[in-house]
Amino acid sequence: MKKTALPKVAYFCMEYGLHTDFKLYAGGLGILAGDYLKISKELNLPLIGIGILWKQGYVEQFIENNGFLYDAYHNYKYDFLKDTGIKVKVRIRNHDVYCKVWMVDCFNNAPLYLLDTDIPENEDRWITGQLYGWFNEERVAQEMVLGIGGIKALRSLGLKVDVYHFNEGHAVFAALELIREKMEYKSMDFKKAWKETIKEIVFTTHTPVIEGNESHSLELLMYMGANNGLTIEQMSEIGGVPFNMTIAGLRLSRAANAVSKLHGKTANKMWKHIKKRAPIISITNGIDRKTWVDKRIETAYLKGEKLLQTHNILKKELIEFIYKRTGIILNEEKLLIGSSRRIVPYKRNDLIFTDEKIIGGYLDSGKIQIVLSGKGHPLDDAGKKILENIIILTKKYPNSVVFLENYDMTIGKFLTRGSDVWLNTPRRPKEACGTSGMKAAMNGVLNLSILDGWWAEACIDGINGWQFGNGFESNKIEKLDKNDVDSLYDVLTKKVLPLYYTDKSKWEAMMKESIKTTYDKFSADRMIMEYYDLMY
Repeated sequence: MKKTALPKVAYFCMEYGLHTDFKLYAGGLGILAGDYLKISKELNLPLIGIGILWKQGYVEQFIENNGFLYDAYHNYKYDFLKDTGIKVKVRIRNHDVYCKVWMVDCFNNAPLYLLDTDIPENEDRWITGQLYGWFNEERVAQEMVLGIGGIKALRSLGLKVDVYHFNEGHAVFAALELIREKMEYKSMDFKKAWKETIKEIVFTTHTPVIEGNESHSLELLMYMGANNGLTIEQMSEIGGVPFNMTIAGLRLSRAANAVSKLHGKTANKMWKHIKKRAPIISITNGIDRKTWVDKRIETAYLKGEKLLQTHNILKKELIEFIYKRTGIILNEEKLLIGSSRRIVPYKRNDLIFTDEKIIGGYLDSGKIQIVLSGKGHPLDDAGKKILENIIILTKKYPNSVVFLENYDMTIGKFLTRGSDVWLNTPRRPKEACGTSGMKAAMNGVLNLSILDGWWAEACIDGINGWQFGNGFESNKIEKLDKNDVDSLYDVLTKKVLPLYYTDKSKWEAMMKESIKTTYDKFSADRMIMEYYDLMY
């Protein structure tokens, strides 16, 4: 198909990771969206982004010397935003909220339009204050701005759209605005408007963790005005009772996708009971190589040169970065394991520390060095408890366990380029994809991971990295965790460590295979063309 014939796509997402200092992202969802816009620009595809200009972005988390963890927020201003001169209004809590529309195109990205309520016309200036902040009412208000406001912005900008792509359930109120337009301007009844709207929407579901699939009471949505003129019965028909944003997304779209092959199986099983939903296919995520793959390692690989020499330069840069941030000097000759994940119980960020009788000796001797990073959600006490336990371990093993506070894209780049091994420990099948492992793999960093998310389809055990856990699943958490930690220790001590310390030639061969087997298959350009071929 010729590019001129490609459909024009409006991509809706709550967060975008375009640059480390442009604080519109919290984690993987935003990084994926940022890569999506960058590769759209590179391939000259007819796609634009719709999002929110977050005044304070996502939470910043810091650790005081006594180990106390605290959350902080800062106001940001950006001088590179372009004023479109457009303002739209969204009816929230029975009064008009005005949304100013900005445009961003300075990070080699497809145009991104951002809605901003922090303007003098509003009493509710703080709706677009904190990404994933506040409580239920403000979350609904934010989703109304993104969805209803996003459609109105497109209309005011005069932008023609063929396909509306909702990246996660946050944007589903956009569909209610599309339904309202058809009912008001084309005199369609609700059923007809819904049916016609379905033809225009595709939907991507991410987290298979039930708590991550947001629900709101119908009474709250009616009070907020999120129903956008629909009756409570019509709302329940779309999203159920309570109103589930993922279920609504599946019922409002003609096609839906999960973000890895395994996730596709998980998502279809998870939502099999939902009637009148879109079929869920699998399109595995990919990464923007220009953003995440170091040019030096890429050049060495493409030229067929030795990789370890270049990798050791990147490892040294990581160690210097760690020293500047923490004052800790790690050993360039010792194995360095990196891991940066959202800190939440199902990701088991501290799994490797489960049995200090086994791991403690390696940490004491420095034979294993572990560098972690990530943030816990401000309201997730369980996640913060995991982080507090990790901080205790950094005090106990100060020369071999490091935590880099206030995770951002900069930390992510250093870790996925300079680590020797990339550790990923989620409870299978709770990881939808996990793109940080792709970044590591394309930099020649060897993955040591549960067979979950993308690694379930990428791993060639002992050739391009390692798996542990053997794909075991169980509803009994204690049984699952024991299986996985026993397997982790077995692989780490019997395969990873002996190879690293005794056979650098084989290690380098595995690095080459890591890049070779992931370079094209898990790239963002492969991913986006699959969206055009299979969804748009």
